[in-house]
Parts: sequence; C-alpha cells; structure tokens
Amino acid sequence: MPAHYTFMNLDAYSIPKVHGCYDERMPRQRSVFDIVGPVMIGPSSSHTAGACRLGELARAIFGGMPERAHILLHGSFASTGPGHGTDLALVAGLLGLHPDDARLPRAFDLAAEMGLTVEFAEEDLGDAHPNTAVFILQGPDDRQLTVQGSSLGGGDVVVTRIDGYDVEITGDLPMVVVGHLDRPGEIAAVTGILAETHVNIASMQVSRESRGANALMLIATDAPIDRVTAQRIAAQNGVTSVQLVPAV
Repeated sequence: MPAHYTFMNLDAYSIPKVHGCYDERMPRQRSVFDIVGPVMIGPSSSHTAGACRLGELARAIFGGMPERAHILLHGSFASTGPGHGTDLALVAGLLGLHPDDARLPRAFDLAAEMGLTVEFAEEDLGDAHPNTAVFILQGPDDRQLTVQGSSLGGGDVVVTRIDGYDVEITGDLPMVVVGHLDRPGEIAAVTGILAETHVNIASMQVSRESRGANALMLIATDAPIDRVTAQRIAAQNGVTSVQLVPAV
C-alpha cells in the first residue's frame, strides 16, 4: 500500500438515508467478450476488473463520489488483492473509472487530486464470498452509507448489503432504491407511479428491519427512471428516500 493509504481497525457504522440522483445510462450490454473475459486493465477479472466494477456500483448506490471511504477487505481480497491491484481497482471504481481505463494504475494519485480520502482495513466477514469488500462511505454534510459486495469472476459483481438490509444488486440494470415505512400500500403506490409512466419492472426486492419498521424497496427496470418520476415517488407518504442507481 502507498504510505498515504493506511490500514485501520473500524467499528460498524450505522447509516441513515441516501439521496436521489439521475443517470441516463442504459442497461449494461453483454458481448462475446463477456464470455471470454472483460476488457480490462490489470491481471485478474475478479480481483481487478470485478473490483473496479464493485467500486463503480458502490459509487452509484451512494449517488456519486464520496469524500471519504473506509474499505474493509475480506478473504482473498485481503490476502492476495494487493498483488492483483485490487486496492487500486476499488478506488478507481469509486472515482467513476471503468475497468478498461488506462488511468486505473494511477487511482491513488487521482483520488488525492479529486479529493477522495481512502483507508483500508482487513476484516473477517465469516462465510462471505472470498472476494468481498465493504465500503463505508462518507459525503458532504456527514452523509454516510455502507455497501457490501463481492466480485464473482469474469467481471461480474453483486452487492449483498446496503446498511443493514440484505439485497442483491448486480449493476446490469438500472434500479431505483426506495426507503419507506413497512406498511400496507407503500409498494403499490410506487409501482403504480411506474406503471403510469410506462416503466417496465424487471425485478423487485423488499427488505425490512422488522415488521412495521423501516424497509428498503429495490426495483430494477428495463430503462432508466427520469428525475420527475423519482420526485413523484419521493413525494409519497411513507417514502423516506429515493436513490436512482444506473447500470455500471
């Protein structure tokens, strides 16, 4: 690790709301190159290309580049990741770089230039996938978010936790993430707005803290949702946050 990137012991962070953003990127397109392996900078599709996409996806869920990132490395990411440039790739993704960006090896220098402070720590996450990282992200006004995800190989990734919620986000389709109260009618109100605006739902997940408490609704769509539709969703009674997550 470069001297200005340190390993440190971190306690768990509890994270409040996320905020909305808009990105017009369409669903991630697959090609024959996804079968033989992604176009990338670096030696490993899982430890480099996948790590970069994982950082990109964490950035998208956060709503942009954070000001500070604590990154916990688990399993193979912790033991062999530095040799594969995993640390560089994770930071590059947070900066918005793609796996084939020639600037990836300069990610630490670019982070310093762009105002992103990064710290790394090793963490045993039990039976989590060996290529797993936890991003503890902080932005303006002390906004915070924790994202846990894994690189599965071949450049494929999955986010499995947002704050305390179990989720499954691959980044292949645009998604809207809606924080809401767990009560009757909330899901129907959101999906009704999408139906009125002719947005087709590809898949949907709901995770909740407990019955009647806070919940998180994740809706993957065939095309990106526009800002006006997101604002209509945010205006619904019981909705506490809306985040548009583009495909990466």
